[in-house]
Amino acid sequence: MILIIVSLILTILSCLILGVDFEEDEFHFRPRALAGLLWLLIILFGCFSTVKTGEIGIKTRFGKIIGNTTNEGIIFKSPLEKIKKINIKVQKYENKNGLETSTKDMQIVNNIKVVVNYQVDGKRAVNLYKTVGTNYKDTVLDPAIQETIKAVISQYTAEELVTKRSEISLDISNKLNDRINKYGINSVSVSINNFDFSEEYNKAIENKAVAEQEVETSKNQLEKAKVDAETKKVKAQGEAEANKLLEQSLTNEIIEQQFIEKWDGKLPSTYAGKDILGIFNLK
Repeated sequence: MILIIVSLILTILSCLILGVDFEEDEFHFRPRALAGLLWLLIILFGCFSTVKTGEIGIKTRFGKIIGNTTNEGIIFKSPLEKIKKINIKVQKYENKNGLETSTKDMQIVNNIKVVVNYQVDGKRAVNLYKTVGTNYKDTVLDPAIQETIKAVISQYTAEELVTKRSEISLDISNKLNDRINKYGINSVSVSINNFDFSEEYNKAIENKAVAEQEVETSKNQLEKAKVDAETKKVKAQGEAEANKLLEQSLTNEIIEQQFIEKWDGKLPSTYAGKDILGIFNLK
């Protein structure tokens, strides 16, 4: 603040001395006064900076860190000082170029794309600026994410990569924290948006699915055949038992009585036997 006040006083005095003539008790502004006014404006603008919500301002003088602030809004500073701003809100990282690696069972996985939500620790932002600078995304984050993804996926099989997607995402986030936390950066969450297997593996998966479907169909057909056979067996046993009961219940007298009841009284026009009355069992 003292430097700001001194700078303003010196600027105003220089404008008066260089830009005003005191002749015959009259004041005349010289053209070079405009240069003084311009210099005054430059200094005035150099005395202010702004820090947005979710940012931390690191104050430097001739490249040396002299303090930091998280105050939002307009920040007063010396014209010789600069404010380096670091975002401490949750930020999104998404790799544009798909990654390629292999699984535990040596299956190639390509076009891997992830979304990583990360956040700079405001209390350690000064140390991050000292050790890495403001370009920490390219210097630290991007390489760490790529290496972590490859390392974690190599610990799972291709099948697990499909069935344990959320578990693998959490594993990536934890392993990533081990790499970047020392810089003051925290991994909040990781989402695997895409990955592809090789054409050969996809074809093998397709053939396996077809084979499993055929086996399942065969099993269903076999079960149906067993059920049908059992049904026929039960039906045959039922018919045999019914016939046996019917056979036991029928006597010659009952058969003759039923025959007589159903006979219309007409004799056959032809008969090859010797005794026609034998059909009535009346001889």
